[in-house]
Amino acid sequence: METLHHKVIAHSSSKEWVVFIHGMGGSSSIWFKQIRDFRKHFNLLLIDLPGHGGSKLGLKDLSERSFSIIADKVLDVLDTSRIQAAHFVGISLGTKVIQVLQDSSPERVKSMVLGGAIERIHTPLLLLAKTLEGLRHFIPYMWLYKFVAWILMPKAHHTEARKAFIREAIKLGQKEFFCWYRILHLEINRFFSKNRTSTETPAMYIMGSEDYMFLPIVKKRYTLYKNACLHILARCGHVCNMEKEEEFNQLSIDFIHSNSSVTPKEKQA
Repeated sequence: METLHHKVIAHSSSKEWVVFIHGMGGSSSIWFKQIRDFRKHFNLLLIDLPGHGGSKLGLKDLSERSFSIIADKVLDVLDTSRIQAAHFVGISLGTKVIQVLQDSSPERVKSMVLGGAIERIHTPLLLLAKTLEGLRHFIPYMWLYKFVAWILMPKAHHTEARKAFIREAIKLGQKEFFCWYRILHLEINRFFSKNRTSTETPAMYIMGSEDYMFLPIVKKRYTLYKNACLHILARCGHVCNMEKEEEFNQLSIDFIHSNSSVTPKEKQA
């Protein structure tokens, strides 16, 4: 099976790897504000998830579709690149891919930076998405995506991030879009209903103060996890790596450096 599209940026001396995982409707290009700073310190691996960016393989091409399968595809890229363990940086739905990967293969994850993390989706938003799905035969799917993007990022200073995700989402296509929506609908709340207090992998949540949809849940849940901390960026929305890149980068780089000597834990039987 074809490997996901990815890009490697090697460091001249560092042995530490940082893997970047974008969200639904994005691509590895959304990390352009991180690359310049991170490449000074680490080796970088930027991955395009199924159906996104340069990845020709999509969820629509798979007989089985789940976040576990997506995480396995990410692990295939690590294996191809001969990376035994790495630090992971994710944004939005990419944080779920990282957490699923950590849940199944903790020995591969040294630390997690979870930006704009999705710990659970409010029922009203799921009901709205389901209603909009029922209208997909009558209106273009991009109208639905733009509407949801506006709900998540409504303010004027969210415009750059909102436009970037809409621009990338156009490349998905309707069939791939709804494949992602269905596994999101079926799996995300079920996964986060699990008791994950035993997770020992260091995790840092970075959230925008204006991420009204997801911040309240993260504030309640992050304290339940071992070795987790939370940083809230003022006057910032959901896509915090683009809106407050300097703060996001400094926090993340310092956190990764502080955990570079960490040995990932094996999953307990």
